[in-house]
Amino acid sequence: MFFEKSPVHIDIMRIKCEFQLPPSRGSTHSTLKELFMSNPDNLKRTALYNTHLGLGGNMVNFGGWEMPLWYKTGAVKEHMAVIKAAGLFDTSHMSVITVEGREVKEFLNFALTRDISEQRPGRCGYSAILTADGFCLDDTIIYPLTEERTALVVNAGMGAKVIEHMRTLPGGDALSWSDLTAKVGKLDIQGPLALKILKDLIKDADQIFEKFPYFSFKGDFDFSTTRVFMSDGTPIVLSRTGYTGEFGFEIYLPAERAAAVWGMLLKAGEPFGLIPCGLAARDSLRAGAVLALSHQDIGGWPFINHPWPWALPLAENGEFTKDFYGKEALNTASTDYTIPFAGYDPRKVDTETARVFYEGEDIGLALTCVADMAIGRVDGKIVSVACPDAPENFNPRGLVCGFVKVNRPLEAGSKLILKDNRREISVEAVVDIRPCRTARKKLDSML
Repeated sequence: MFFEKSPVHIDIMRIKCEFQLPPSRGSTHSTLKELFMSNPDNLKRTALYNTHLGLGGNMVNFGGWEMPLWYKTGAVKEHMAVIKAAGLFDTSHMSVITVEGREVKEFLNFALTRDISEQRPGRCGYSAILTADGFCLDDTIIYPLTEERTALVVNAGMGAKVIEHMRTLPGGDALSWSDLTAKVGKLDIQGPLALKILKDLIKDADQIFEKFPYFSFKGDFDFSTTRVFMSDGTPIVLSRTGYTGEFGFEIYLPAERAAAVWGMLLKAGEPFGLIPCGLAARDSLRAGAVLALSHQDIGGWPFINHPWPWALPLAENGEFTKDFYGKEALNTASTDYTIPFAGYDPRKVDTETARVFYEGEDIGLALTCVADMAIGRVDGKIVSVACPDAPENFNPRGLVCGFVKVNRPLEAGSKLILKDNRREISVEAVVDIRPCRTARKKLDSML
């Protein structure tokens, strides 16, 4: 297949679908082929489907949605655009849920792992939604809109499933739930030049961009009442979040306005190097930023012993600071550990069959294995093309990276072998992967 000749070597059959239900304990890959090949004649399409075709998008079945894997530019250039300039993603396949009621905050504080008791409207946060077994049903970004109304953004195909789960929890059925899937479009503009592109496209930009820290948002998913608009009058929610580890924004808007705003963004961004980006670049960017893919890096095993402890209410002594659904299961969880890794060149293994070896012993399996093409090693240290101290004319070949699930904790620097049916590669356990990421930079430093 031509995928094997791609520099990022991302095979359709190995990109894990965001809406995959949690597999059984110890199994992460049992339904992948069904997910990509099922229902080929009944795929959902975002409002940008024809736009993607016109741009040469390589369309694939992604969790029941026909989505672009990459465009004519190719996944490597798309990845690099987000590091050096900006990239534009259609993520309208994601599900938006709203929930309303007098006890909504108290309910969600129990239903979600994250402690949201002090989270105020305008500030969003990452959390997990657990089953009684402590498994991750899905992860979510929480958007408190008012004291009695909150939006949850979950993965493709998960809106109805999350609502069904939430209604089984104490007090959940007394709340008012709405699934806005396919009614809300979502466009992500990511990269260090995102603000320079956006600032002339947002109405009252000076006011909107004043005091806009990382993981905050402005606007309302009830577009009839939102106070944030594109310059053409399109009502939006503007969120300073993303799935790349780089500076940028996510734009929620009425689905029927997505194509028009997409075109407006691409036109305004052309002088800045903005290009459309597909699922392949999204996957490699998020892995290099140590961000989990739901139902691949988290899913059918206890949500603990992983690189995302801030999604759990943990005190310094390791004790939980609040009650939440699935907590008791985590207190008696298995000894599996999810560990980030980075390699020494861009070669990858097939996560369908890859095992992890430490000092000759098989200790687990590979969850994510992709190549971040913006990084390389200099004197053994990982360096990004975005680092100010990168060597002159630094032109990395990229490094393989991702996550493994193993049966023991590993110190950073531990040497591992990943082995599939074709090859084995050397990697090391790490704490972080792509350095010099821009997501948390202050707004005024990006102008």
